[in-house]
Amino acid sequence: MSDKHYLSKLADWSEDQAATTAAEDSIALNAEHIQVLEAARGFYDQYGFSPSMRPLCKTVAEHCGLEKGRSIYLLQLFPGSPAKLVARYAGLPKPKNCI
Repeated sequence: MSDKHYLSKLADWSEDQAATTAAEDSIALNAEHIQVLEAARGFYDQYGFSPSMRPLCKTVAEHCGLEKGRSIYLLQLFPGSPAKLVARYAGLPKPKNCI
């Protein structure tokens, strides 16, 4: 996935835009997905960068509950590379240490 799929203006994000982008990857977003995306956007607002996997797990655990902050849960929602997909769907820049 190239950087062109990441939003250049964070304010352009919406749940509809996220759903459209996720559908391109054959992922149908539900309330659990949106919770994770909102947690990642909150992390970005606080720290100024997109969370990689470890900070994403910690942030999701804090905002959505310990069970949801586990990497296995995130992999089920966002198969392959959760941190990259979450950033993409949340309208955030690609995490720096994600290939």
